[in-house]
Amino acid sequence: MDDAPIYMDHHATTPVDERVLARMLPYFVDRFGNAASRVHAHGLAARDAVELARAEVAGLVGARPQELIFTSGATESDNLAIRGVAEARKADGNHIVTVRTEHKAVLDSCTTLEREGWQVTRLDVDEEGLVSPDSIAAALTDQTVLLSVMLANNEVGIVQRLAEIGALARARGVLFHCDAAQGVGYLPFSVEDLQIDLASFSAHKMYGPKGVGALYVRRLVQTRGMLAAQMHGGGHERGLRSGTLNVPGVVGFGAAATIMKDEGKTEAARLESLRDALRDRLLSELEEVRLNGAAAPRHPGNLNLSFGYVDGPRLLLDLSEVVSVSSGAACSSATEGPSYVLEAMGVPKAWSAASVRFGLGRHTTADEVQSVGDAVVETVSRLRERSPLWARRASGKPVEW
Repeated sequence: MDDAPIYMDHHATTPVDERVLARMLPYFVDRFGNAASRVHAHGLAARDAVELARAEVAGLVGARPQELIFTSGATESDNLAIRGVAEARKADGNHIVTVRTEHKAVLDSCTTLEREGWQVTRLDVDEEGLVSPDSIAAALTDQTVLLSVMLANNEVGIVQRLAEIGALARARGVLFHCDAAQGVGYLPFSVEDLQIDLASFSAHKMYGPKGVGALYVRRLVQTRGMLAAQMHGGGHERGLRSGTLNVPGVVGFGAAATIMKDEGKTEAARLESLRDALRDRLLSELEEVRLNGAAAPRHPGNLNLSFGYVDGPRLLLDLSEVVSVSSGAACSSATEGPSYVLEAMGVPKAWSAASVRFGLGRHTTADEVQSVGDAVVETVSRLRERSPLWARRASGKPVEW
């Protein structure tokens, strides 16, 4: 894209890394075999590539290769985890516990199960976006079969206390699912250390291709039949997800995971420094700016701010010539109204409607951060100059915004 705006929406998607693309290209043309065709060389080459990628993704999250099931993305993985456990364990209980700020793939799956007679508890979060382990403990009953809590929130970037939550679930004999699409590689994450039973991942959130993801399914969950397949037709992926695998996509996922494992920690420190520089500048140069979510622990590339006395849609429109940002999650873009995540955190609607999510990424530079900071300061100041409410506030008169 010539003269494209600066990209700061990396929570929505990331560009495919050139090293990832190089790994993928042969599997579109020369090595085009079906990984399920195991009686000839073309199929075997595809299968070997898939199994290498499976080991690479597993290595990023501390899993065994045979515990990774490839899917079309984290949304399918979330559905498979939640509906799959519900179907397989309906004789054990009819209760699921989750959090109000989870990804829509989790929340909508739970809503569908409610219509089928399941009981769902959606826990509140505090003003920083964190769920209390004590509230989780109080919500679990002898009918609870699944707990679902995400790693890093896709809107405000806050990181939940997964170590405490995982230990609690394990002690109570409840399966623990984690939507880990955001933050893997940047944030410490090990399915073993966190005592996670199922975890969802997506390649396009870590500079891999769109349309491929994975579900980690602990070996014990598989052997005890505690997850029911939701797609049928050939018994692929250990019988848990039938369908011809997207071999180029899977290969790209493996390559992206390897790069993230090798470089993620260093990259996270760089992003955090750039993110903090942008945050500090905007908070110091502009009045009435609110940081949404805990300052730490937080996804290193996430900055979510609300700008008082500014029309949110107009702010995004005016900024769009300089920078691509969003007001919330791409998964909720079809739904009008304030962010349900910010609402759950108690952010007033007026502030929520004027929120901007900045998502810094692998190719973000210090010069870009400077340019974005310039654009935000100029745009917010200009919009406020035209605001009667801002003029009233500046004159010292009471304003209910």
